[in-house]
Amino acid sequence: MSTSIPNVKLLIGGELVESRTTQWRDVINPATQEVLARVPFATPEEIEAAVSSAKQAFKTWRKMPIGARSRIFLKYQQLIRENMKELAAILTAEQGKTLADAEGDVFRGLEVVEHAAGIGNLQLGELANNVASGVDTYTLMQPLGVCAGITPFNFPAMIPLWMFPMAIATGNTFVLKPSEQDPMVTMRLAELALQAGVPAGVLNVIHGGVDAVNAICDHPDIKAVSFVGSTRVGTHVYNRASQAGKRVQCMMGAKNHAIVMPDAHKEQTLNNLAGAAFGAAGQRCMALSVAILVGEAQQWLPDMVAKAQTLKVSAGVEPGTDVGPLVSCAALDRVSSLIERGVAEGAQLALDGRNPSVSGYADGNFVGPTIFSGVTPQMSIYKEEIFGPVLCVMHAATLDEAIEMINANPNGNGTAIFTRSGAAARHFQEEIDVGQVGINVPIPVPVPMFSFTGSRASKLGDLGPYGKQVVQFYTQTKTVTQRWFDESDVGGAVNTTITLK
Repeated sequence: MSTSIPNVKLLIGGELVESRTTQWRDVINPATQEVLARVPFATPEEIEAAVSSAKQAFKTWRKMPIGARSRIFLKYQQLIRENMKELAAILTAEQGKTLADAEGDVFRGLEVVEHAAGIGNLQLGELANNVASGVDTYTLMQPLGVCAGITPFNFPAMIPLWMFPMAIATGNTFVLKPSEQDPMVTMRLAELALQAGVPAGVLNVIHGGVDAVNAICDHPDIKAVSFVGSTRVGTHVYNRASQAGKRVQCMMGAKNHAIVMPDAHKEQTLNNLAGAAFGAAGQRCMALSVAILVGEAQQWLPDMVAKAQTLKVSAGVEPGTDVGPLVSCAALDRVSSLIERGVAEGAQLALDGRNPSVSGYADGNFVGPTIFSGVTPQMSIYKEEIFGPVLCVMHAATLDEAIEMINANPNGNGTAIFTRSGAAARHFQEEIDVGQVGINVPIPVPVPMFSFTGSRASKLGDLGPYGKQVVQFYTQTKTVTQRWFDESDVGGAVNTTITLK
């Protein structure tokens, strides 16, 4: 292998470290198959060093004044803004998103960094004065210790920024394991965090596959684990880490539905469906992969196909690109296989996006917008998360029938309704059993003042990432009951009950 290909470093104890592993993986540009870098699978000794560094740093970081922590994140958000173009370019090269979508990836993470800068208003306890005579009770929200995060390939900037800024801002230290498929933008964000003033050992980054995941789940010094990714891996992480006595939050797979009512604004709805189904090549956990056309909206199918055909498929760096490549050859094979299975199981292929002609990028992992109609709940393309630019179209006679179809699906990540009827929208939001609900909003990911709230099989653990919930996740509540006596007080009778008087 050419020595000109750089090695991705580990971050341990505030230093970028060259791994001593013998196991490496290539980071590949999905539009060209160019090898961009090699990522190491950290050795057990390197993982132990990262956790030990975080454990040692926690002793002083937990006592850092809350204002000092806030100022670090004020600086960090400034650095991210100043380096937005560079971060987006790295992300596009290794993941395949368009440059505009890559900037959006970074920006949605930046919003959480900005939220972390306001930690002084979020990590507040409570006080009750005179709960008994001369007795006060108050609570402290204190950090847990060493926390860890495991992040997926599809948002290599946003999801790491969902995790470590809030964990660190609340006084914890952190060990991050980004996806081994596209770790370069994550490492650049880690470098900027050091530049912003995050002390040595407070943030550590390791790389690897299943062995690194298991090491995080098993390590006795890691107190909490946050995971975003597939249902298969997420279930494994949740079970293994929970059995090891850790707090765990896992945001997992999805099959997100959009209900289209006949009274919906047609052009706006078609634009929203196309963007939400095919943007980022369908590789979003919140992608709208199912459209349920209600009543007369069933007639919209030709218009949906026509809208999808206007989208440009190319490399993310090319101007005007709407749909970039899938992240890997394996992802391309899987999506193509599921399209074939959909045809075999009887779905009508209204638009076939396989094997698009992309000038200048013959080796790219491209699938164009693909639309199936006549999809039923028994089909593989409905039951499985395709994670590609594939939209399944289903039909329902009424809104209630559409709601029943969505509530019968095992997943409950996100959903949306397109309508001009306030009554229909309110009925939908009341009856739907899904964590994130959009009303004429196709991808209803909440802003950081709120919390990501997937439900059912899309989420394991009580508390979601970022927002108020994650402050609870990364802290433990200590309740203090206190009484002070004046020097002149005269002792009373011995109190043998547990009641304070």
